[in-house]
Amino acid sequence: MPITSGPETKKSAALPTIAIVGRPNVGKSSLFNAIVGRRVSIVHEMPGVTRDRVVAPLARGVRRFQLIDTGGLGMLPGESRKVDVWDSRIADQVKVAVEDADVLIFVANVQDGVVNLDEEVARKLRESGKPVLLAANKCDNPALADQAVEFMRLGFAEVYPVSCLHRNGVNALVESAIGLLPETERPREDGGVDGLDSENIARKLNIAVVGRPNVGKSSLVNALLGEERVMVSDVAGTTRDAIDVDFELRFRGAMHPATLVDTAGLRKTAKVDTVVEYFSVMRAKSAIERADLILFVVEASPDGVTAQDRRIAGLIQQSGKGCVLVANKFDVYKETYKVKQMESEVRYSLPGMNYAPLVFVSARDRWNLDGLLDRIAGVMEQLELKIPTGVLNRVITDAFEGHTPPVVGAAPLKLFYASMIGMTPPRILLFVNNPKYCADNYLTFLRNVVRNAFDLSGLPIEIELRERPKKVLSIRSEPGMPRKRGSRKPAAAPEKKSGKPAAGKSAPRKGAPKKRGRK
Repeated sequence: MPITSGPETKKSAALPTIAIVGRPNVGKSSLFNAIVGRRVSIVHEMPGVTRDRVVAPLARGVRRFQLIDTGGLGMLPGESRKVDVWDSRIADQVKVAVEDADVLIFVANVQDGVVNLDEEVARKLRESGKPVLLAANKCDNPALADQAVEFMRLGFAEVYPVSCLHRNGVNALVESAIGLLPETERPREDGGVDGLDSENIARKLNIAVVGRPNVGKSSLVNALLGEERVMVSDVAGTTRDAIDVDFELRFRGAMHPATLVDTAGLRKTAKVDTVVEYFSVMRAKSAIERADLILFVVEASPDGVTAQDRRIAGLIQQSGKGCVLVANKFDVYKETYKVKQMESEVRYSLPGMNYAPLVFVSARDRWNLDGLLDRIAGVMEQLELKIPTGVLNRVITDAFEGHTPPVVGAAPLKLFYASMIGMTPPRILLFVNNPKYCADNYLTFLRNVVRNAFDLSGLPIEIELRERPKKVLSIRSEPGMPRKRGSRKPAAAPEKKSGKPAAGKSAPRKGAPKKRGRK
């Protein structure tokens, strides 16, 4: 398998960036969703819902850029009382976003007026030296828009009254921010342009990291990226939004653009007790649907695979996406258990995921990440595989001849033709005499034959059975009147003799001499 000379990942070349900042509960996520045009960030009236940096690539005309939503800055300098446990960590995330951004959009709540936290955020943004646009949000009526003048005392040149609810003033704000962005044309060694190569953007691979809470999904994302990109803690539910992070993976000797998606932990539906967690679960399921490849993270322990893991495995199987099974936290048990022991335990607990390659890793110690990247590259190779029809028919025919299908019903199963009708996942169509004559275990046998013949590791295989039409009617035949080949039109029946003369002939007169022919 032509994979790579050595696994490697690195951060993708950054597009020009616009970051949205402000204190908690002023509508930053609402503004982010209004600009993006869809619900990406979770919006709720409870402060502190957004914790990590949520990034979305956008294009307006010929300009491409990244939009970043950040958590609220909820601490004043030296404040220690009534401080949330996440405030300092959110502040660190915002600091990184401000440093990486080219333009900042400072959001304030016009209905609250200027508060102390607004002044503190404004001071920090002025110290950054970046261009800042002040958006006075929640101007849902003209009277509130007039009150936005109050925010001029924060020291910025202009205030943009906006209403995310009615989308008033959003386009003017975005156009002004785009006008402050630097030029995006940065030449590359291959002659392309960073951020403007639409072909690379279209071929970007989406890799979703899913699993139940506290199995180390965020730790694995940080280990693969080589930086503390998303928050990690022992508290279940730390990750809320689906966090997209662009990076590049070495594949076929070149760097391939990809997006790594960190998702919230999927708990049992009956245990989802808050609206925010419900939205987090919906974002995680959406990430599975739009992913090309799924990293299903479980805990590498003797009793680590739980009933919830099996439910998540069912979601992945229903999605039909490629999958790599990642057993994390192996550093805790590798001194006591061998890899083969743990592998047999995981395979026994997740029988439906036998098609997915299993990799043991330790995100904390960055152990065996190269093996994981090799497996990812291998599945990427299979995603582009096209099986020729002739080769596929020979493989299926040999399987039928080598292992005769069991008789189910009135007659044995017969194969007429096989064809590949889909790629992701591989979908194979078999024309047979009757689909009801195929046993379920024989269909599983055929899937394994195709997987082993073409090394389709990591991809589920769908086989559709279809009955071949018994007769194909000619397009010249009338409906309901099939005509056999070689048949001729029947001759007209002879007329019966009657006493009446035929039409157009006169009857002979009585007594007239009969004509006699010559002897």
